Amino acid sequence: MTRQIRNYLIIYGLIALVIFSRLVPHPVNFTPMGALGLFAGAYLARKSAWLVPLAALIISDLFIGTYHLVSMLFVYLGFVSGTLIGHYLLKERSNVLLLFGSSLAVSVIFFLLSNFGTWLSGTLYPMTMAGLVECFVLALPFFGNTFASTLIYTFVLFMIIELLNQRLDTNNSITAV
Repeated sequence: MTRQIRNYLIIYGLIALVIFSRLVPHPVNFTPMGALGLFAGAYLARKSAWLVPLAALIISDLFIGTYHLVSMLFVYLGFVSGTLIGHYLLKERSNVLLLFGSSLAVSVIFFLLSNFGTWLSGTLYPMTMAGLVECFVLALPFFGNTFASTLIYTFVLFMIIELLNQRLDTNNSITAV
């Protein structure tokens, strides 16, 4: 098996595990999706990395169920944004501070976009400034789970790759594909 094929198998195997973990019961907003975007951005080509969280969301939403199209669009954009952060901050290097900061950035962007999309859909809140503020205020309790899950899953995914790289010699390490 060539190095590139092995790298693809390892990376996409980890991604499949992340998709599966979204389908099993979990606390509200405690999903691996933010981490998946960071991981894909760091380890896959920029042109295709955004497809990974998008495909994961579409596939898992087919099982979980869909919701208002406008809300879905903004949720998807929030998670796909992680690929850009992963590409620009984590592609060449990663350390505890960068992983923490990237996890926080993805969580904040997701919070802002997904809740703006919820308000914009016009299904739960009045289309007024007061309705927008209410939407963000009522969503604050969910932010903790979003950030905690993104942080935990990010560290797990990047640790798995690091451990696999340590097991392989430096000429066969897992690199971006």
